[in-house]
Amino acid sequence: MHPNPAFRTTQADRTLAFVRDRSFGTLAVNGVEGPMLAHVPFLMSDCGTFAELHLVRSNPITRALAAPLAAVIAVTGPDSYISPDWYSLDHQVPTWNYVSAHLRGTLTLLPQTALRDLLDRQSASFEARLLPKTPWLTDKMPADAMDQMMRQIVPVRLDITRIDSTWKLSQNKPDSARLGAAEGVRQAGFGSETDSIAALMTELPPTDTKG
Repeated sequence: MHPNPAFRTTQADRTLAFVRDRSFGTLAVNGVEGPMLAHVPFLMSDCGTFAELHLVRSNPITRALAAPLAAVIAVTGPDSYISPDWYSLDHQVPTWNYVSAHLRGTLTLLPQTALRDLLDRQSASFEARLLPKTPWLTDKMPADAMDQMMRQIVPVRLDITRIDSTWKLSQNKPDSARLGAAEGVRQAGFGSETDSIAALMTELPPTDTKG
């Protein structure tokens, strides 16, 4: 997370909404030979205290889960290069704006009996975003093919103890400079989802007054 507190005051419910909207991140745990990573879709609980996901049984993280592990899921959002020329201010330097959240907690294997329900809820959540398309259901899979696939994956839960987020949107600059940079982002398109990051820079997310 960025150390500048100006980028870390976005309201918690806005961060949770961002995390649920993305529903995809990089899972990381410490391994004997160094960090181990997996790129995973997940379901965030309604209460925001845990995330559910599945891993391939042969994944090194799965093999390391003989006991619960400290873990983090890094969720990344839109980002863009920021040219100092866009601020119309003197003595500025290049930077990169972005949105990200880190879900920290304890990763645990769930009973294999929990897998089918998890898969059904995951597919239902993601298929709902495709309406009015008729949702895909696991029942469309032949039973033997579904059983074979399920033997290759395991259900996992991250019990979340802390959520940190960075919304680096040029909040540390005067409004005119921030809006000028947002317009530069819109025109240049140098980054990922630059329309989204430019929109966030233009209309800043609500901040937590306690921060």
